[in-house]
Amino acid sequence: MDIDIYKDLVPRMKDIVIDTFLAVKNQVNPNRRKNQFELFGYDFMIDEDFRVWLIEVNTNPYLGKPNKWTKTFVPNMVDEMF
Repeated sequence: MDIDIYKDLVPRMKDIVIDTFLAVKNQVNPNRRKNQFELFGYDFMIDEDFRVWLIEVNTNPYLGKPNKWTKTFVPNMVDEMF
């Protein structure tokens, strides 16, 4: 079975992220502050049938760089937020 991450898994992950924001939309930014952002860390699990499951959402995700991949990924991700 050939799985394309971007075609088969990422769309479901995006749907789950949207669902989580819809569930708490009235609790995020309750003071209606402008020009602010918050970074959330989403942890997903893929089961043996390639179904996507949400494990947890972190409001303070780890941004360390413990390996070669994250040394590039984390700075680029933070740059793209601005």
